[in-house]
Amino acid sequence: MGFSVIIPARYASSRLPAKLLKDINGKSLIEHTYLNAVKSDASRVIIATDDERIKTIAEDFGAEVCMTSDSHTSGTSRISEAVSVLDFKDDDVVVNLQGDEPMMSPVAINQVASNLISSGLSVATLCEPIDTKESYFDENCVKVVYNSRGKAMYFSRSPVPAFRDSKEINLDLCFRHIGLYAYRVDFLKDYINMTISSLEMAEKLEQLTFLTEGFEIHVEISRASTGFGVDTESDLIKVKKELKK
Repeated sequence: MGFSVIIPARYASSRLPAKLLKDINGKSLIEHTYLNAVKSDASRVIIATDDERIKTIAEDFGAEVCMTSDSHTSGTSRISEAVSVLDFKDDDVVVNLQGDEPMMSPVAINQVASNLISSGLSVATLCEPIDTKESYFDENCVKVVYNSRGKAMYFSRSPVPAFRDSKEINLDLCFRHIGLYAYRVDFLKDYINMTISSLEMAEKLEQLTFLTEGFEIHVEISRASTGFGVDTESDLIKVKKELKK
């Protein structure tokens, strides 16, 4: 069973305006992300955007583009519209690759799609070990706890699991969520009608609505490096250095 990649790409960004069009060693950020997706086993790679500037530059480097509403508050919401516009079938598999992830490995993209298919669940995602206490306490590092069957129990910006004795933090139990998802299209059609949960509003994590609505999320440690996304100017500088290597 094959899969498609849809890259939600919005122009607005509060911390780094127009970041998807920023130059990284001769190519735009969004082009780097797209090229990684093309290297995966995806049968189709689509950029879903609400902005003509992104549409123009994406079509210039040969990408398929789907124009969507400018009212979406999340990548999942934008992809939900795209699969409807593009007439995807209910059992089709779609990977959500955020446009600001220019270092995401094609291996990770293949892995999350394969995990969705083999697990039989509606949503799959990835994680990686947290190796420093600084990251464990960082609210920008989203933590995930999952069970022995690879199903997510909770996601949080807070340090989880919490250790009663702060002197005995065991990082072997701590994992960072990687914001790469695979979905079945019928789930995305259900998502359109979901009400944002109180937990999502509290943590600003859309996957908490998935769990609140009773959907199980498959989680596995990524088999490849996923790099880091670009949220700030300093992130952009780091990515430029890394991609030069």
